[in-house]
Amino acid sequence: MNIFVTGGSGFVGTYLCKDLLDRGHRVTAVGTRAVHGRISHEHFRYISADTTEPGDWQEALADTDAAVNLAGKSIFNRWTDRYKQEMYDSRILTTRHLVDALAADRPVALVSASAVGYYGSRGDEILTEDSEPGNDFLARLGRDWEAEALRAEEKQVRVTTARFGIVLGWGGGAIDKMVPAFKLMLGGPLGDGSQWFPWIHIDDVVAGLRFSLETATLSGPANFTAPNPVRNQELAKTLGDVLHRPAIMPAPAFMIKAVLGEFGKALLASTRAVPRKLLDTGFTFQYPKLREALESLA
Repeated sequence: MNIFVTGGSGFVGTYLCKDLLDRGHRVTAVGTRAVHGRISHEHFRYISADTTEPGDWQEALADTDAAVNLAGKSIFNRWTDRYKQEMYDSRILTTRHLVDALAADRPVALVSASAVGYYGSRGDEILTEDSEPGNDFLARLGRDWEAEALRAEEKQVRVTTARFGIVLGWGGGAIDKMVPAFKLMLGGPLGDGSQWFPWIHIDDVVAGLRFSLETATLSGPANFTAPNPVRNQELAKTLGDVLHRPAIMPAPAFMIKAVLGEFGKALLASTRAVPRKLLDTGFTFQYPKLREALESLA
């Protein structure tokens, strides 16, 4: 297949592009970096572009068989009003321009990223794809993001919106932020640690994206989270065990909120999301349990 990937120079995008190339696909990736320094392959084309603006990059979608939309500013930053607008525009405008450029006369599959932030903070409630959205910034962002992707259905495109949990893998995401503190003996839970942590291994993200492209019966929202979410305190303890470091330095909730503001509140959210749709459609997780997932990354 000819597969188009936005956010192709990012954390998940790089893993995905490498996997697709290894499986014999042709990949065109677009990203904000000037060059893609981590992939060199005869069937790989990289386009450097600002996807929040329409442009020549959209022409590459004319003959695509499938598209994966991963573009979006990282949430791991202090959320000023300006940065929140950049988070919003990088997702909404990119998705809008991608959908606008999809051909209406090709049976294209689109997998567009979303996030479990769609649900907001819900305590111990088990959250499936049928659960109602929340009402905070990330929930509103998720609703608008998915709505832009679902416009592609008007072109007879099969659309899956992948609601990502916290992705565990090297090269980006939560692990790169957490491990240094543990290695300095400063690791521990966030707040009281009782909040649910919806995680997923990077290998399962990539396999799930590929599964979504290949499975004609899969459409609509799908939680990309491991089947066994854990509380934050269990995450800290297990990561400490795997790294042979203590997990006894909790970060008080008031301090997280004081230092990180609105993003700090998001870090303390409790989201017990489970991947009902992926499981019901026949997807098998390579890493359903946290300890095995972390040990694979140690």
